[in-house]
Amino acid sequence: MQNIPKVTLEEVQVDRSRFLDYLLIADESEKVVKDYINDGEMFSIHVENDLAGVVLFTYHAEHVMELKNIAVAQKYRGKGIGKLVINNACQLYQGKGIKKLIVGTANSSIGNITFYQKVGFRMVEIRKDFFKSYPEPIYENGIRALDMVMFERVL
Repeated sequence: MQNIPKVTLEEVQVDRSRFLDYLLIADESEKVVKDYINDGEMFSIHVENDLAGVVLFTYHAEHVMELKNIAVAQKYRGKGIGKLVINNACQLYQGKGIKKLIVGTANSSIGNITFYQKVGFRMVEIRKDFFKSYPEPIYENGIRALDMVMFERVL
């Protein structure tokens, strides 16, 4: 059985820009990240006492939160930390009256598409050509990121 470390979330109240490098792990466009970095609620992710990543949620619609960005440092990936963060966030927001969590990822982000389904999200929409507006083309797994695959998890 895998030993799951103690994971905590701390709300980031000031100077969100210090987490820019983490946010850029999950979203390659600095311009796009800077457009949303001060929106919604941001939490730093800690494993034991070590900063392991960041997660940012934005208010999308009544009773709906959007998981805008989640990034976990390379050395902490594959250890169940992302799953814990998502599950903790679902409990937190359900307690605040949120009914649904949504998230979008690129059609080329095969790992993300797998991850979101493993943590209880369902595909609900394709936003064609979403990433065409990015300043630079993004390629992952030999595929150009063009479309946004949207997921939702009912809380």
